Amino acid sequence: MKVAVVGATGMVGEVMLKVLEERNFPISELLLVASERSVGKKLVYKNEEHTVIGLADAVAAQPDIAIFSAGGDTSLEWAPKFAEAGTTVIDNSSAWRMDPTKKLVVPEINASELTAEDKIIANPNCSTIQMVLALDPLHKKYQMKRVVVSTYQSVSGTGVKAVEQMENEAAGIEGEMAYPYPINRNALPHCDVFLENGYTKEEMKLAREPQKILDDRTFSVTATAVRIPTAGGHSESVNVEFHNDFDLAEVRKLLSETPGIVVQDNPDTNTYPMPVFANGKDDVFVGRIRRDETQPNTLNMWIVADNLRKGAATNAVQIAEYLVENNLVSNNTPEAIS
Repeated sequence: MKVAVVGATGMVGEVMLKVLEERNFPISELLLVASERSVGKKLVYKNEEHTVIGLADAVAAQPDIAIFSAGGDTSLEWAPKFAEAGTTVIDNSSAWRMDPTKKLVVPEINASELTAEDKIIANPNCSTIQMVLALDPLHKKYQMKRVVVSTYQSVSGTGVKAVEQMENEAAGIEGEMAYPYPINRNALPHCDVFLENGYTKEEMKLAREPQKILDDRTFSVTATAVRIPTAGGHSESVNVEFHNDFDLAEVRKLLSETPGIVVQDNPDTNTYPMPVFANGKDDVFVGRIRRDETQPNTLNMWIVADNLRKGAATNAVQIAEYLVENNLVSNNTPEAIS
C-alpha cells in the first residue's frame, strides 16, 4: 500500500504514525503530508527519515489510502481531489460525518457497510467512538430509548496549544491561551464553538453521530461536554434508558465479550476506568455499571478511552486495515499486503 498521512505533523498525525508502526500496517511507500509551512520538515517512521510534502504533490503521487487529520477546511477542499485521483480517504475531521452520502465508521460496529466505491470515509468524533462502542451491544439487546451523557474531556482533544497552556499554568508560566479561561485547576463547560441552540458543536456531534453509526433514529442523545485539565483520555458519565429491562450481570457479560472493550468494575477494590490508565491504550474501558434507581430500565456507566488513539488514530487505522483485508482499495495485490 502507498499510504499518505495528511496532517502528519499534528498531535493526531504523530499518534497515527505510531499506531501504523505498532500495528505493522502494510506500507510500501509512506507519504507524510502537511500544510505549506511544514513542507520540508523531517519525520522518522520505522527508523527511516521522511520529508514532509505538500497536498498537491501528495495527490499527484496517487496513494492507495490517505488518512486525514488536518481539520475540516482542509478535508473539504482536498479529500475530493484525492478521491478523484483514485485514493480512498479516511477523514478524521467533522467535515463529512453527517454527509448522507458518506459512511461514518467504527469498525467493530459497521465496517461491513464499506464498499470499494466508498472513496471518502468519515472517522467519528472521539467522544462518540468510545460511547457507541459500549452502547452498541446493549442497544441490540435492550433497545435504547434515551441517552444522557456528560463528558470530561482531555485538553489534548483541542491540540498542542491547549496542552501547552495547561502545562504552563501548572508551572506558573505565562503563555499563549488556547481557551478563554485558565484550564489548570478548572473545568470549562465549553468544547468547540457554541451554536444558536445553546449547545456546543461537540455536544451536537454526540447527539447526532450515534444515530448514524447505529443506523437507528429511534433513540435520542443529549450531551454536556466539559474540558478538564487532563493530558490524555476522555471520560464520560452515560445514563441510558432502555425499552426493555436488563440484568446487571448480563450487561457486564455483554460488554466483556465486545471486542475493544475492557470492563473495570469492582467497587470493593476501587477498580474503575480512569484516563491515567487509558492513556496510550487502544481499548475502551467501562465501569461504575449500576442501575439508575430513579426510573425503570435505566443504566449508569462510566466510559474512558484515549481520545488520540481509539478516539482518532487507531479507529482510522482499523478502517484502513478493514479496507486492505477485504480487497476494498485499489492496489490490493498479494505483494502489497504481504
